[in-house]
Amino acid sequence: MTPEPHFPTGTDDLAPAPPPGCPAHGTGPGGLHRLHETPDLRALYRRLREEYGPVAPVLLHDDVPIWVVLGHAENLHMVRTPSQFTRDSRTWTPLRDGTVKPDHPLMPHFAWQPVCSYAEGEEHKRLRGAVTGAVATVDPRGLRRHIGRATQRLVNRFCESGRAELVDQFAEHLPMAVMCQVLGMPEEYNDRIVQAARDMLKGTETAIASNEYVMGCLRRLTARRRARPEDDFTSHLINHPAGLSDDEVSQHLRVVLIAAYEATANLLANTIRRVLTDPGFRAQLNGGQMTVPQAVEQSLWDEPPFSTILGYFAKQETELGGRRIRRGDGLLLGIAPANVDPRVRPDPTADMQGNRSHLAFSGGPHECPGQDIGRAIADVGVEALLTRLPDLRLDCAEEELRWTQSLASQHLVELPVRFSPQPTQDVTAKPSHTPHPIPRARPAWEIGTVSAPPRPAPPPPEPPATPSAVPAGGTGRPQGAWQRFLRWWRGY
Repeated sequence: MTPEPHFPTGTDDLAPAPPPGCPAHGTGPGGLHRLHETPDLRALYRRLREEYGPVAPVLLHDDVPIWVVLGHAENLHMVRTPSQFTRDSRTWTPLRDGTVKPDHPLMPHFAWQPVCSYAEGEEHKRLRGAVTGAVATVDPRGLRRHIGRATQRLVNRFCESGRAELVDQFAEHLPMAVMCQVLGMPEEYNDRIVQAARDMLKGTETAIASNEYVMGCLRRLTARRRARPEDDFTSHLINHPAGLSDDEVSQHLRVVLIAAYEATANLLANTIRRVLTDPGFRAQLNGGQMTVPQAVEQSLWDEPPFSTILGYFAKQETELGGRRIRRGDGLLLGIAPANVDPRVRPDPTADMQGNRSHLAFSGGPHECPGQDIGRAIADVGVEALLTRLPDLRLDCAEEELRWTQSLASQHLVELPVRFSPQPTQDVTAKPSHTPHPIPRARPAWEIGTVSAPPRPAPPPPEPPATPSAVPAGGTGRPQGAWQRFLRWWRGY
C-alpha cells in the first residue's frame, strides 16, 4: 500500500499558520515548513529527510504546497522519466486553480516559456537539438583561449593595487565576458550588461527593465546574424535545420546567457573561496594531489551553483520516494540535498575527485547542454588567477563573509582579497614557442647547453724552443705548448 502523506493538494483540512513571533514561525498550514522563511535551508533539508525520507512536503510563498525531492535516486528518476514528470508548469494544479497568482514572487522561475527548458516530445527534440547542435560547434581550444585572455584583462584591472573584491571584479564578469564572445556579441560586454543580468536574477523592482535591456542586445544580435552569419553560436543556432524563428532564437540565447552567467559566477566564487579558506584544500592543489578541474568538481558536489530548480510537475498519479504524488502536483529538483544523500555519500566531507555523478547540472532530457563551457570557464579562470597572483589570500575573517540565499541558490556577496602587487600583462600578444631571443648557432662540435663565451684571439707564437728546453726523452714539442692549448680550449 502506498503511504499517504499529510500533504493534500487542497488546504481545507490544514491547521492555521502560527502567528509571527511564535516559536513555530516559519511553518504554515499543517505544520509544513515555509522554505522562503527558513534561514538555514541545509539544516532544514536534513530535518525533512529525517522526518519524511527522500521526498518531503513543504510550502512556497503564499503557502503554495509543493514537494521537495531530497534523495539522489529519486531526483534522477524524476528528471529521467518524462512520461511521469514534465517541466511544463501549465499542468500545475495551484496555477490552474488560481492559488498561484500572476504576481507570485517565483513566477519568473516557473512561468512557461516557448523554449526547450519547458518543452517536451517532438517540440523538445526540435528546440533542444538546435541548442545542442550550436553548442557542439564551440571550439574547445578557442574557448579556452578566450577565457584566458578575458581572465588576464580582468586581473589587469586590479593586479597593481594589491587588493581586489573577487565577486564583483572577477567572478561576475568573467562568465559574461566569455559568453558574449561565444554568442558573437563581444561589443555588448560591459558593466551595464553584467549589472542587468545580476538585477534580473535578484528580482528587484527594475528587473523587468533589466530583462528588456538584455533582450534588446540579443534581438540586435539575432537580426545581425540572420543577415550576415559568422562562425559563432548564434549563427549556428539560426542556421540549424530545426528552423528557429527570430523570437525562438533570441529567447534561447537569453536562456543560455543567463543560466551560464549565474551558474558559472557562483561556481567561480565558491571554488576560489574554498581555496582561500580551506588550508587542506589549497595544500592538495598546490602540492599536485588535486588539479583545478578536480577542485571545481568538488565544489560542484559541495556547493552546487543552483541548490534547487523549480520545478517539475506530475503528469499522472504516481509514487516517488514512498510518497503518493497526485496528478498536477509540483516538485522541486533538490540538487544540494541530493548531493549529500547519505545513501550515495555517507560522509558528506569525503573527497569526490573524479566523480561526476552529482546533480549540479541536473540530468535527463533537460540536463544542462552547456555544462562543459561552464567547467572550462571555472577551470581556466581559477588556474589563471592563482598563477597570476600566487600569494592570493583572504582580506577578512572567514566569519565575516556574507551570502544571499534563495530557494534557487546561495550567492556569495563579497570576497575581499590581498596579494603582492603585480604588473599588468599584454593580453594582445600572440602565443609563441620562442618567446626569448634565439641564441647564436653553435659549431657542430660544440657540446653543452650553454653557449660558450667568446674566445679571445690566440696568443702570439713564442720563439722556437732551444734544444736545452726539450726534456730528455721528450718528443721535441716546445715546452708549454700543451698548457697553451688547454688555455685556448677553455677560453681563458
